[in-house]
Amino acid sequence: MIKRILLFSLFVALVATFNAPATYANEQDEVDRAVATIQAFRDMPEKSIPPEVLRHARGVAIMTVYKAGFGISGRGGTGVVVARTAKGWSGPSSIATGGAGFGFQIGAEQTEFIFVLNTREAVEAFAHGGNVQFGGNISVAAGPIGRTAEADVTPVAAVYAYSRSQGIFAGVSFEGTVIAARDDTNAEYYGRPVTPGQILSGKVKAPTGARKLQKALARY
Repeated sequence: MIKRILLFSLFVALVATFNAPATYANEQDEVDRAVATIQAFRDMPEKSIPPEVLRHARGVAIMTVYKAGFGISGRGGTGVVVARTAKGWSGPSSIATGGAGFGFQIGAEQTEFIFVLNTREAVEAFAHGGNVQFGGNISVAAGPIGRTAEADVTPVAAVYAYSRSQGIFAGVSFEGTVIAARDDTNAEYYGRPVTPGQILSGKVKAPTGARKLQKALARY
């Protein structure tokens, strides 16, 4: 019992660390990591995101999530979300996820996620600045893969999920996935308080450091 309590405390601390407000440099690191994630997906043609999927996307969320467990699991991660505007891709809005779960689980894992937002409603869920939970009104499904995929890529869900893992994680988890906006991090990155809605609508000019992410998405 004591061991389980200690493990739980450890994972809560892990989650708190990932959700702590970041500095400007840390947020730029998130942007750079998002660019690297996009490139990593492009470098595996047989499992990459079909260009047609991103061409019709309303938005994209890119996250790196760390997960570890031994009976009790802890998970935390951060990333950015961008939206397509009339002038191209918006600047990045900072997001985070975290939680603890129970079940038979053992191991550790780092996973890079790309969530392709296929509908305006999916983008609005992030723009409102509250917690976003996939499922229910925001349907999520594994997206089609392969740059030469002949299958119909017409969206069948509000969100297409893609992942790339490093590590080993075994077992079944009962935890839910909630993604939250990081207002303090956005304020640091943009130099003033801004809302996710202002960022994703293109009303806020993207920092110079965000251009590499916009270009990476435009070139895909």
